[in-house]
Amino acid sequence: MRSLLASVALISALLASYAGPTQAQTAAPSVPSAADADPIRPLTLAQAGAARPTANTEGESELVTRINNWTVGVAGGLLEGTFSRFAAELGKAFDDGENLRVLPVLTYGATENISDLLYLKGIDIAITHADVFEEFKKRRNIGNIDKRINYISPMFVSELYIYVRPEIKTIKDLEGKVVSLGTKGAGQTITGPIVFERMGVTVKTVFINNTIAFEKMKSGEIAGLVHSGGKPNDFFTKMAPEPGFHFLAIPYSEKFSDYYVPSTISYKDYPNLMKDGEEVETIGNQVVLAVYNWPIGTDRYRRLERFVQYFFERFDKLRQAPFHPKWKEINLAGTVPGWTRYPLADKMLTKVMAEAKVKERIANTASNLSAGGAGPDNPHAEVTEEQRLFQEFIDWKKKKSTN
Repeated sequence: MRSLLASVALISALLASYAGPTQAQTAAPSVPSAADADPIRPLTLAQAGAARPTANTEGESELVTRINNWTVGVAGGLLEGTFSRFAAELGKAFDDGENLRVLPVLTYGATENISDLLYLKGIDIAITHADVFEEFKKRRNIGNIDKRINYISPMFVSELYIYVRPEIKTIKDLEGKVVSLGTKGAGQTITGPIVFERMGVTVKTVFINNTIAFEKMKSGEIAGLVHSGGKPNDFFTKMAPEPGFHFLAIPYSEKFSDYYVPSTISYKDYPNLMKDGEEVETIGNQVVLAVYNWPIGTDRYRRLERFVQYFFERFDKLRQAPFHPKWKEINLAGTVPGWTRYPLADKMLTKVMAEAKVKERIANTASNLSAGGAGPDNPHAEVTEEQRLFQEFIDWKKKKSTN
């Protein structure tokens, strides 16, 4: 856990180095601490500055500007979570050198990613759960949060897992038992309590890293752990089976109809933990690609404009191997109840959908022509309106290529 926190702190510090002043935070002047001084022969501030070369002192200011010019930070999640993988894959798919660089950041998870969007420098985009947004609006009383945070696109469905010891047969058997919700800030720290409350089960919740929680399940200190993430989830795919340990069913009902959808986990998802042919009911939570609504004309707005362009125009790349299979489930035109789509994303979505319709229309018309419709080889056939438009398009392309 300490190493994870250290990694988060280091990455956040690096991000702060390229991020300018934000609406969420403003940077205070840097003041050397007592630890910077030589205990035997203290240096003056001027000497200390001269002794530490920087990019500016070495004439590299232009390089610094160029490298940082098109960077955006994406808050992912914990190292073993699905969100961190998706953030990393956004970086891989859209990396374009100095034209665009996406920096994935290890974070505490879906819940704290909203806080990071609001307050952490260098974070422009975050992966989170739809129900987390409602938590911030209703219980944390964050002013105008629906105007400050929008969404670029709905993503995949994130399954909820309740992994328990052998003696636990139903969710009712967890009454009064100790259950881990993972690290504070993770998505299940919101979804887990909602599920237990709506199922009428009172548990003793603790917040323990999943790997440690699994060990405590073996010793009997806790009855189970709650985790969330798109299937197949790395935490479970890499887990060694333990006799009798199993996933608990969460039957879907009207109690979960506001934010959740019915889902299942099966042997094909986790052959290391389930029997051949086994399938368990659970609920799925809508994952959202959230974005900070930077004002038009700001530096961060400019960077997000490019990211959104890449996201919609190059999205098909994410649907190919070796990227996570969940990318194939994403409907870019889908909506998220209670959220507002980012204006830039709305504009790009309209554009790519219009282009897709044109391509489909051209393809259909080309197919009709090849099947014997009107064209140069069959001038006497009846000409439809679509065929006429297609021929105009072909003529226009020829004319454009000769100019």
